Amino acid sequence: MSSSSAYELLAQFDDSIPEFDEPFVSAVRGFAFWTAIALPFLYLPLLITGLNSGATRVAFVALVVCNAVTLFIGHAHRGDA
Repeated sequence: MSSSSAYELLAQFDDSIPEFDEPFVSAVRGFAFWTAIALPFLYLPLLITGLNSGATRVAFVALVVCNAVTLFIGHAHRGDA
């Protein structure tokens, strides 16, 4: 999948979302964007201690999934808006 088709797919998804007030959408996107930046710092303690136990592996996978979701939601954040 080329990057242009990925952008087209994201644009189609954005068009299918119900309309909300722009300040609300902007706030949610901003929060998701900055959360996506901060979440990888939580990987470090898990990786340093090792993924030996089942609970640690579940926590790591949950963090990766949360990071992916926040990246998807916050992809359109524009800091200058």
